[in-house]
Amino acid sequence: MSILINKNTKVIVQGLTGRTGTFHTEQALAYHGSQMVAGIHPKKGGTTWTAENGSEAGRDLPIFATVAEARDATGADASVVYVPPAGAAGAIIEAIDAEVPLIICITEGVPVRDMVEVKARLRDSGSRLVGPNCPGLLTPEECKIGIMPGNIFQKGSVGVVSRSGTLTYEAVYQTTAAGLGQTTAVGIGGDPVKGTEFIDVLDLFLDDDDTKSIIMIGEIGGSAEEEASEWLIEQAAKGRKKPMAGFIAGLTAPPGRTMGHAGAVISGGKGGAEDKIKEMEKAGIVVSKSPAKLGEALLAAIG
Repeated sequence: MSILINKNTKVIVQGLTGRTGTFHTEQALAYHGSQMVAGIHPKKGGTTWTAENGSEAGRDLPIFATVAEARDATGADASVVYVPPAGAAGAIIEAIDAEVPLIICITEGVPVRDMVEVKARLRDSGSRLVGPNCPGLLTPEECKIGIMPGNIFQKGSVGVVSRSGTLTYEAVYQTTAAGLGQTTAVGIGGDPVKGTEFIDVLDLFLDDDDTKSIIMIGEIGGSAEEEASEWLIEQAAKGRKKPMAGFIAGLTAPPGRTMGHAGAVISGGKGGAEDKIKEMEKAGIVVSKSPAKLGEALLAAIG
């Protein structure tokens, strides 16, 4: 069974009636029949959304006023949030209150203060949040949640976890080109306060029998990569280890420079690419100097 999402995953779309939600829901429906089962809009409950483009043109989804109503009616076990930044945290909290097991927030620009409140609510819940400011998740030929391009994926044996959206796609492309394919790709997002960290996903990959090797892509700023490397060393001592390759974006960034993501800031002598690379290599990760060589790095790690 693939981690987090699979062909049986039923997905609610919060923000379905907006332009972004509409476009990516149509894309998801067209990807091997991903089960997008309902949309949410507090003022449009009882109406119907209709796909207008692509192979799913003409397909209808019911709109509910609340997540709780949608979950009761459809049995959904995941929700994806395309709500604009000002309302995204509220949408996540609504999904938490409805006890949705998996919540994916694609929205960029969610205020950090809002996310601190979300994190507090998550601690006392049974929900897992991926994001915000992330590309989502995709299990090849089974389920697509978010904005990842499905055409570059191939069912296979590599688990991909990344802070960077576009570099997630590069890792997927490289592993497809190398003939390895993927089990699941998870974009955790680059914001400083988010729901899921590297360790959370790595733990799932290590437990997943179908995942034979792993790619981890980090960025400058924060300490998540160093923490993950220390954790991997601890796990290896317990016999939990798989071949891994990695990459750190922002090697040439000057101190104090923000590189795209709110979490990618070097400050106080911490968060630099060289330090991250050193710690990853200590953990046995083959670190590529170029994202274009990730496939080759993983093949080297596999031996």
